[in-house]
Amino acid sequence: MSYEYLALLAAACWAVGSLMSATASTHLGAFAFTRLRMLSASLMLWLIALVMGSWQTLTADSLWLLAVSGIIGIFIGDTALFAAMNRLGPRRAGVLFATHSLFSALLAYLFLGETLWGWTLIGSSLLISGVMTAILFGKRKSEEHAWESGNQQIKRGIALALLSALCQSVSTLMLKPLMETDIDAVAASAVRMSTAFVLHFALLMLGFSVARARSPATPKVLALTIGNAALSMVLGMTLILQALKHGNAGLVAILSSVSPILVLPLLWLVYRKSPAIGAWLGAAMTVAGTVLILSH
Repeated sequence: MSYEYLALLAAACWAVGSLMSATASTHLGAFAFTRLRMLSASLMLWLIALVMGSWQTLTADSLWLLAVSGIIGIFIGDTALFAAMNRLGPRRAGVLFATHSLFSALLAYLFLGETLWGWTLIGSSLLISGVMTAILFGKRKSEEHAWESGNQQIKRGIALALLSALCQSVSTLMLKPLMETDIDAVAASAVRMSTAFVLHFALLMLGFSVARARSPATPKVLALTIGNAALSMVLGMTLILQALKHGNAGLVAILSSVSPILVLPLLWLVYRKSPAIGAWLGAAMTVAGTVLILSH
């Protein structure tokens, strides 16, 4: 499978996983939910790496780079995104986080010498614009989240959302040269995930109140969390690393950013509510941009 389709498949995994996360995240709290799914993902990844023997592709030199990438992208990036959502709401934070594809394209050009030209550049611009349009104008007023109504701590929320986007870009792009070696994507994901989990667990051990679970986990919550970990963190993140082995890092980031668009039909199926006009417009732009990229 080509790297373009690997990136799109990763976005699909994240879209499905996001539907599974809402109930569990609300029940446990954002930090406890993230910690539990990181633990689940780490165990699954290491089990796969041990059974397949792919852990042997890890080298001493690669371990520190994978660990730093996990700290930047998963620990700092995810934490900053949750903090931004608390201040801005999921819609506005989502728009700002979508800029990670722009950061990735710019950083890939500056540090990896990757360029996007012609129809691919036009398609990428359409795709990114479509994602942002769908997030920004994809909700009716009656569906506005309670977090959206306030204007408190806007500047800090914007800074946190942009920090999260930048961390996502940096953590992915710094692995591009490493992933072009013989290192296995599953083993690499295991190291990144385990590093982030250890730091999240340290927050709990150090007594940070935000790290504690709001309510004890129920069997349903555990099942949803493990399912989310398997789809979003085990399969999704591993697919992205595999895509980086063979493809343009900036383009991988751009294509994988279509996840909010893929959520729309899933939400329609689950809640039986047609998306708003803005969501349809953004989806059309995103599909057109994706077609241009894949055909050129």
